[in-house]
Amino acid sequence: MDFKESRTKENLMRAFAGESQARNRYIFSAHEAKKSNLYVIESVFEFTAKQEEAHAKVYYDCLKEIGGKNITIDGNYPVDIYNNVLDLLKAAAHNEMQEYEHDYREFGDIAKEEGFTKISNIFYNIADIEKTHSNRFAEFANMLENDKLFISDVETEWMCLNCGFIYKGAKAPEMCPVCKHNKGYFIRIELAPYAK
Repeated sequence: MDFKESRTKENLMRAFAGESQARNRYIFSAHEAKKSNLYVIESVFEFTAKQEEAHAKVYYDCLKEIGGKNITIDGNYPVDIYNNVLDLLKAAAHNEMQEYEHDYREFGDIAKEEGFTKISNIFYNIADIEKTHSNRFAEFANMLENDKLFISDVETEWMCLNCGFIYKGAKAPEMCPVCKHNKGYFIRIELAPYAK
Protein backbone atom coordinates (compact mmCIF):
# COMPACT_ATOMS: atom_id res chain seq x y z
CA MET A 1 0.00 0.00 0.00
CA ASP A 2 1.12 3.54 -0.74
CA PHE A 3 1.92 5.26 2.55
CA LYS A 4 0.37 8.51 1.30
CA GLU A 5 -3.00 6.74 0.90
CA SER A 6 -2.82 4.73 4.12
CA ARG A 7 -4.83 4.89 7.30
CA THR A 8 -1.50 4.41 9.06
CA LYS A 9 -0.33 7.93 8.16
CA GLU A 10 -3.53 9.30 9.75
CA ASN A 11 -3.08 7.13 12.84
CA LEU A 12 0.50 8.36 13.17
CA MET A 13 -0.77 11.94 13.13
CA ARG A 14 -3.50 11.05 15.68
CA ALA A 15 -0.85 9.48 17.89
CA PHE A 16 1.46 12.48 17.46
CA ALA A 17 -1.41 14.82 18.43
CA GLY A 18 -2.36 12.63 21.38
CA GLU A 19 1.18 12.39 22.72
CA SER A 20 1.72 16.12 22.27
CA GLN A 21 -1.47 16.84 24.18
CA ALA A 22 -0.63 14.31 26.90
CA ARG A 23 2.76 15.96 27.37
CA ASN A 24 1.14 19.33 27.92
CA ARG A 25 -1.60 17.94 30.17
CA TYR A 26 1.11 16.40 32.36
CA ILE A 27 3.07 19.63 32.50
CA PHE A 28 -0.13 21.42 33.58
CA SER A 29 -0.77 18.65 36.13
CA ALA A 30 2.78 19.03 37.44
CA HIS A 31 2.02 22.72 38.11
CA GLU A 32 -1.06 21.71 40.13
CA ALA A 33 1.00 19.20 42.12
CA LYS A 34 3.58 21.90 42.84
CA LYS A 35 0.84 24.21 44.16
CA SER A 36 -0.10 21.42 46.57
CA ASN A 37 3.53 20.99 47.74
CA LEU A 38 3.63 17.53 46.17
CA TYR A 39 7.03 17.66 44.51
CA VAL A 40 7.09 13.86 44.18
CA ILE A 41 3.88 13.93 42.12
CA GLU A 42 5.16 16.95 40.18
CA SER A 43 8.25 14.90 39.28
CA VAL A 44 6.15 11.90 38.22
CA PHE A 45 4.12 14.09 35.86
CA GLU A 46 7.24 15.78 34.46
CA PHE A 47 9.07 12.46 34.02
CA THR A 48 6.11 11.01 32.13
CA ALA A 49 5.70 14.21 30.07
CA LYS A 50 9.28 13.81 28.86
CA GLN A 51 8.52 10.27 27.73
CA GLU A 52 5.35 11.44 25.95
CA GLU A 53 7.48 14.01 24.13
CA ALA A 54 9.80 11.20 23.02
CA HIS A 55 6.81 9.18 21.75
CA ALA A 56 5.51 12.20 19.82
CA LYS A 57 8.92 12.53 18.13
CA VAL A 58 8.96 8.86 17.15
CA TYR A 59 5.50 9.15 15.58
CA TYR A 60 6.35 12.44 13.88
CA ASP A 61 9.57 11.03 12.43
CA CYS A 62 7.56 8.21 10.85
CA LEU A 63 5.77 10.87 8.79
CA LYS A 64 8.98 12.15 7.19
CA GLU A 65 8.08 10.65 3.82
CA ILE A 66 5.18 13.09 3.49
CA GLY A 67 6.93 16.12 4.94
CA GLY A 68 5.56 19.45 3.79
CA LYS A 69 2.01 18.10 3.44
CA ASN A 70 -1.03 18.50 5.69
CA ILE A 71 -2.91 15.55 7.16
CA THR A 72 -6.54 16.00 8.14
CA ILE A 73 -7.58 13.82 11.08
CA ASP A 74 -10.40 13.52 13.51
CA GLY A 75 -10.00 12.31 17.05
CA ASN A 76 -11.20 12.43 20.61
CA TYR A 77 -8.89 13.92 23.20
CA PRO A 78 -9.54 14.32 26.94
CA VAL A 79 -10.03 17.62 28.71
CA ASP A 80 -8.76 16.83 32.21
CA ILE A 81 -8.96 20.15 34.00
CA TYR A 82 -9.03 19.52 37.73
CA ASN A 83 -7.71 21.46 40.70
CA ASN A 84 -7.32 18.21 42.60
CA VAL A 85 -4.09 16.24 42.16
CA LEU A 86 -5.80 12.93 42.90
CA ASP A 87 -8.28 13.50 40.06
CA LEU A 88 -5.42 14.41 37.73
CA LEU A 89 -3.58 11.17 38.59
CA LYS A 90 -6.72 9.06 38.09
CA ALA A 91 -7.49 10.74 34.75
CA ALA A 92 -3.91 10.19 33.59
CA ALA A 93 -4.04 6.50 34.58
CA HIS A 94 -7.32 6.08 32.68
CA ASN A 95 -6.06 7.85 29.54
CA GLU A 96 -2.83 5.88 29.44
CA MET A 97 -4.75 2.60 29.77
CA GLN A 98 -7.02 3.70 26.91
CA GLU A 99 -3.96 4.16 24.70
CA TYR A 100 -2.60 0.77 25.77
CA GLU A 101 -5.76 -1.29 25.47
CA HIS A 102 -7.41 0.30 22.46
CA ASP A 103 -5.79 3.11 20.49
CA TYR A 104 -2.24 1.98 19.82
CA ARG A 105 -3.05 -1.72 19.57
CA GLU A 106 -5.69 -0.93 16.94
CA PHE A 107 -3.28 1.41 15.13
CA GLY A 108 -0.65 -1.34 15.21
CA ASP A 109 -3.09 -3.87 13.75
CA ILE A 110 -4.02 -1.48 10.94
CA ALA A 111 -0.37 -0.74 10.14
CA LYS A 112 0.35 -4.46 10.05
CA GLU A 113 -2.61 -5.10 7.70
CA GLU A 114 -1.39 -2.28 5.45
CA GLY A 115 2.10 -3.77 5.30
CA PHE A 116 3.92 -1.30 7.57
CA THR A 117 5.49 -3.82 9.95
CA LYS A 118 8.07 -1.45 11.42
CA ILE A 119 5.38 1.12 12.25
CA SER A 120 3.06 -1.55 13.67
CA ASN A 121 5.87 -2.60 16.03
CA ILE A 122 6.32 1.01 17.10
CA PHE A 123 2.62 1.25 17.96
CA TYR A 124 2.72 -2.03 19.92
CA ASN A 125 5.89 -1.07 21.81
CA ILE A 126 4.61 2.36 22.75
CA ALA A 127 1.29 0.78 23.79
CA ASP A 128 3.25 -1.30 26.31
CA ILE A 129 4.99 1.82 27.60
CA GLU A 130 1.62 3.52 28.06
CA LYS A 131 0.56 0.60 30.28
CA THR A 132 3.61 1.31 32.45
CA HIS A 133 2.53 4.96 32.61
CA SER A 134 -0.99 3.95 33.60
CA ASN A 135 0.31 1.67 36.36
CA ARG A 136 2.62 4.41 37.64
CA PHE A 137 -0.16 7.01 37.82
CA ALA A 138 -2.55 4.50 39.41
CA GLU A 139 0.02 3.55 42.06
CA PHE A 140 0.60 7.16 43.07
CA ALA A 141 -3.15 7.89 43.00
CA ASN A 142 -3.74 4.91 45.28
CA MET A 143 -1.05 6.04 47.73
CA LEU A 144 -2.38 9.61 47.75
CA GLU A 145 -6.00 8.53 48.16
CA ASN A 146 -5.20 6.15 51.00
CA ASP A 147 -2.88 8.58 52.79
CA LYS A 148 0.11 6.33 52.06
CA LEU A 149 2.17 8.69 49.95
CA PHE A 150 4.27 9.75 52.95
CA ILE A 151 3.25 7.03 55.42
CA SER A 152 4.14 3.34 55.32
CA ASP A 153 2.71 0.40 57.26
CA VAL A 154 6.26 -0.65 58.07
CA GLU A 155 9.53 1.12 58.65
CA THR A 156 11.07 1.99 55.30
CA GLU A 157 13.66 4.28 53.78
CA TRP A 158 12.63 7.63 52.29
CA MET A 159 14.76 9.69 49.92
CA CYS A 160 14.62 13.47 49.62
CA LEU A 161 14.46 14.10 45.88
CA ASN A 162 16.10 17.50 46.34
CA CYS A 163 19.33 16.57 48.10
CA GLY A 164 19.33 12.75 48.30
CA PHE A 165 19.12 12.47 52.11
CA ILE A 166 17.80 9.06 53.17
CA TYR A 167 15.60 8.80 56.25
CA LYS A 168 14.45 5.57 57.87
CA GLY A 169 11.02 5.46 59.48
CA ALA A 170 7.33 4.58 59.04
CA LYS A 171 6.64 8.02 57.59
CA ALA A 172 8.56 10.68 55.77
CA PRO A 173 9.88 13.52 57.94
CA GLU A 174 7.98 16.81 57.82
CA MET A 175 11.17 18.54 56.66
CA CYS A 176 14.47 17.32 55.30
CA PRO A 177 17.11 17.86 57.98
CA VAL A 178 19.74 18.56 55.32
CA CYS A 179 18.17 20.87 52.73
CA LYS A 180 15.06 21.95 54.69
CA HIS A 181 12.63 21.02 51.88
CA ASN A 182 9.19 19.84 53.04
CA LYS A 183 7.99 16.24 53.09
CA GLY A 184 6.53 16.66 49.59
CA TYR A 185 10.06 15.94 48.32
CA PHE A 186 10.30 12.52 49.97
CA ILE A 187 9.67 9.24 48.18
CA ARG A 188 9.98 5.62 49.23
CA ILE A 189 13.49 4.49 48.33
CA GLU A 190 12.18 1.67 46.13
CA LEU A 191 10.35 4.27 44.01
CA ALA A 192 13.21 6.77 43.89
CA PRO A 193 14.89 7.18 40.50
CA TYR A 194 18.26 5.48 40.13
CA ALA A 195 18.29 4.49 43.83
CA LYS A 196 18.98 0.79 43.55
